[in-house]
Amino acid sequence: MTDIRALTAGDHALWLPLWQAYLVFYEATLPDEVTATTWQRLLDPAEPVHGALAFDAGGQAVGLVHWLFHRSTWSVGDVCYLNDLYVDASQRGQGLGRRLIDHVAADAAAKGSAELYWLTHETNHTAQRLYNAVAERAGFIQYRKPLTV
Repeated sequence: MTDIRALTAGDHALWLPLWQAYLVFYEATLPDEVTATTWQRLLDPAEPVHGALAFDAGGQAVGLVHWLFHRSTWSVGDVCYLNDLYVDASQRGQGLGRRLIDHVAADAAAKGSAELYWLTHETNHTAQRLYNAVAERAGFIQYRKPLTV
């Protein structure tokens, strides 16, 4: 059985390897400044961003989830976006991804969110099997336009 709990300031050394593995999984790289800022936001109670870690029976961190709340033009209350979900390869297929989603859904419901939603890459078929079992596929296609700052 795994335990899931909110991130604390002392969790950086547990969180960072999972975050880095998540980025490797998606073949992504981020500047160190982005990772440091993300960590700071996850710990700041004034930020709408939240995070949790999942631990195996031996106390090893084996999963992470990040979510945020934002306004929507389609509801009065905020909606919840599950931004990042990662489970260590050794733990996949054991229900941990579902438990992490349920953890976020419970927090979103407790905070009055009208909806929980997330994205995944079109090639992530393993995750899609889980997502199709726990949620409705909305049918939207995401577009991105990089902006220069």
